[in-house]
Amino acid sequence: MNDRQYPYDPYDPYAQQPEIIGYDAYGQPVYQQAQQQAQQYDDVQQQQGYGYDPYAQQPSYDPYAQQQEQQQEQQQYGYVDTAQQQWIPQQTAPAPAHVPEPEPEPQVASVPQQRRPAPEYATEQFSFVEEPDENSEDVIDWLKFTESRTERREEARRRGRNRVVALAAAVALVVAGGVGYLWYAGMLPGLSAGKDTPGTAAGGPQKRDVIVVHLHTRQGATSTALLVDNVTTEKGTTVLLPNSLSVASDDGTTTTLGKSVDDDGSAGTREALGSVLGTKIGGSWRLDTPYLENLVELVGTVEVDTDTDVPDSKKGASPVVRQGKGQTLSGRMAVAYATYRAPGEADGEQLRRFGQVMQGVLKKISDDPQAATVTVRALAQILDPSLPEKELGASLAKLAGHAKAGDYRTTRLPVQPDGTLSDSAAESVVKDILGGSASSPEQGAAVRVGVRNAQGNADATEAARIDLVNGGYAFVDAGKAASVIASSQVSYGDAAQRATAQEVAKTLGLPAGAVRKGKATANTDVTVVLGQDFKAE
Repeated sequence: MNDRQYPYDPYDPYAQQPEIIGYDAYGQPVYQQAQQQAQQYDDVQQQQGYGYDPYAQQPSYDPYAQQQEQQQEQQQYGYVDTAQQQWIPQQTAPAPAHVPEPEPEPQVASVPQQRRPAPEYATEQFSFVEEPDENSEDVIDWLKFTESRTERREEARRRGRNRVVALAAAVALVVAGGVGYLWYAGMLPGLSAGKDTPGTAAGGPQKRDVIVVHLHTRQGATSTALLVDNVTTEKGTTVLLPNSLSVASDDGTTTTLGKSVDDDGSAGTREALGSVLGTKIGGSWRLDTPYLENLVELVGTVEVDTDTDVPDSKKGASPVVRQGKGQTLSGRMAVAYATYRAPGEADGEQLRRFGQVMQGVLKKISDDPQAATVTVRALAQILDPSLPEKELGASLAKLAGHAKAGDYRTTRLPVQPDGTLSDSAAESVVKDILGGSASSPEQGAAVRVGVRNAQGNADATEAARIDLVNGGYAFVDAGKAASVIASSQVSYGDAAQRATAQEVAKTLGLPAGAVRKGKATANTDVTVVLGQDFKAE
């Protein structure tokens, strides 16, 4: 019979009888096979409960399985009475006293159980379902309606503002046009400024643009004129300046205009003229006769009322220019007429013919600044730095506009035989046309002091000039008085010049009682009349 053991069956006569190894608490026998099964169960529990393999597959978490394990433990070891909250141990049979205790197994260091990693979830495992709202479409429609209505309101406001601005601009243009027409027609009392109103030129401050032009001949003779554009009255004037006009030279000495052009050049002459006339000259234009001939050809001839025949230099040839009204002059003819001076004629006759040619050129030149500048540039002349091509073209265009409209005239500055200005000349030309005045000089400008000799000694004027120039004043020769006076006089017209007049008196060695308020000439700030009390040293 083999040694293999089978479970005991009491009804089997051939079954092997299990060995009784003891009795339990109720007196029932305990067999050897049951003990072995219990020992095998303990071994399995120890294998499952002790030791941790980190690489072993971790059991998945099942809450229902955990609950079943808890129920099995309660059945095996006891249970908890939820009503009384106390522990009730499981009744198990005590082991027999003679059962040998199993040898303790060697303890293996247990590895602390690691926290089970949180499960990772893929994005596709979730689906967000947006529950449709039955009112969402109504809200969106309402927002769209509100937004569109707001935009329509803003657009309506913008259109309204644009209409108001356009209406206001139109009304302003209509009003301005009506007022301008009434002003031009002279129908506004107190405000009308017709071109033929003489009071406008004399009253109130006026803006003038003045340039000086010097005509040079091949023989070295010169002729000088001022081209005046009165911006306020919209009139133009050519002021002819005789070469005998007395001016101050660069060194302070008295000289004539003709000599100043030759000796001091354009810049020095411009400053001397500004000082003697009491006006500001913007620039100088040197016009040699070849350039004048080209200028006339560029504008297409000029028409002049000639007062004499201009003979040809060749003997027996016909005159270059015929006397008569409305004579058409070419470039060569215009130069011949502008520079002609008959034997025995005064210097003023030739100067007047030059003025006629200049006014004829202004009638033919374009009144457009750009076109006039093109004409000036076509001359290819070297201009003075004070008057470049663009500025000269703009000035000529303005003067041309006055000449075409018939608001242009030519006049001559009258001078006395000694080259000084008379009082009448200062009033009619210097003050009215050039705007010269005895007002305070500009910042940094020298005070203009006019000296008239009433002593009878010709050297007195030169002595006074030296004293004034050394004192920093601008000397203006006012000529000789008709009679001799005993006491000198220092006069000023503007009350602001009183202190200056006192300083002038001290410079000349005159007593303080010589200073008085009077009528100053238009081209000076202070006027001195030298009497016999002035000591010429």
